[in-house]
Amino acid sequence: MMEERKPLLEVRHLKKYFGLGGKKELKAVDDVSFVIYKGETFGIVGESGCGKTTCGRTCIGVYDATGGEVLYDGKDIRKQTKQERKEFTRKVQMIFQDPYSSLDPRLKVHDIIAEGMQIHHLVSSKKEEETMVQRLLRQVGLNPEHAGRYVHEFSGGQRQRIGIARALAVDPEFLLCDEPISALDVSVQAQIINLLVRLQKERGLTSVFIAHDLSMVRHISDRVGVMYLGKIVELADSQELYSHPMHPYTQALLSAIPLPKLGKMASVNRIHLQGEPPSPVSQPKGCRFCTRCIHASKQCHQEEPELMETVPGHFTACHLYKKK
Repeated sequence: MMEERKPLLEVRHLKKYFGLGGKKELKAVDDVSFVIYKGETFGIVGESGCGKTTCGRTCIGVYDATGGEVLYDGKDIRKQTKQERKEFTRKVQMIFQDPYSSLDPRLKVHDIIAEGMQIHHLVSSKKEEETMVQRLLRQVGLNPEHAGRYVHEFSGGQRQRIGIARALAVDPEFLLCDEPISALDVSVQAQIINLLVRLQKERGLTSVFIAHDLSMVRHISDRVGVMYLGKIVELADSQELYSHPMHPYTQALLSAIPLPKLGKMASVNRIHLQGEPPSPVSQPKGCRFCTRCIHASKQCHQEEPELMETVPGHFTACHLYKKK
């Protein structure tokens, strides 16, 4: 009998709105629900401005939710005591998109990595701290001698490795990776992805990987949620999603991935989306994708589709798939 997976993060009807003055609201995340199981990597993909970063940051308490709830290991993160909150900030760490702005240029690498250890009292002496920092640098593929340098002396890929070492320094169990490779040269993106995959296996980490590059998400994620205008429109196992995309938006995103073949582009059926995404401040009635969807019907312009399980383990929010 297969052992039942245990949820680590449960997101229920999460909402995050930003007030813009008067009665205007930007609905960055609007009624999103999903579960992340211990030991898995959950990918969140979508166009810029779809709400994926806001969703991730609200899930770990960086932003206060407008509505809904987030349970971490069965407990509501908004009802944590002061001590529980401090422990939560140790268990849950973030790897940022821009390694140039997320590291303090005034500090040496040693101090950047050791800061979390000091805050959470994880080392008892300077000698132990130094040993830990050097070990972490080796684990992320850097020379221990780099501990005495400043971050401006490093390339973008090296800086991101320092950011990863900083996140790992407090021995977390959950990582939020917010587009950690988008600011890097293509030549080093795969190196960082491989490093994250290796570290997750070695440490048994659970993680959320946010990106707009679907080809990268495919290789690192166990399951993937596709976001559009603050909503998850499709959610499935990674292989299932890429092999059998159901939502027209997902199909369009996947059709845009370049497929090299014998030095030329492979022949694929490109789906060209019309127009730009509507403003999250003034969203269309009904399905939010209806203004760009070639399959849009009268129902799509009037009724918002539910995210429902269309095949086992595969959830889609689209009127093309009727409830039976």
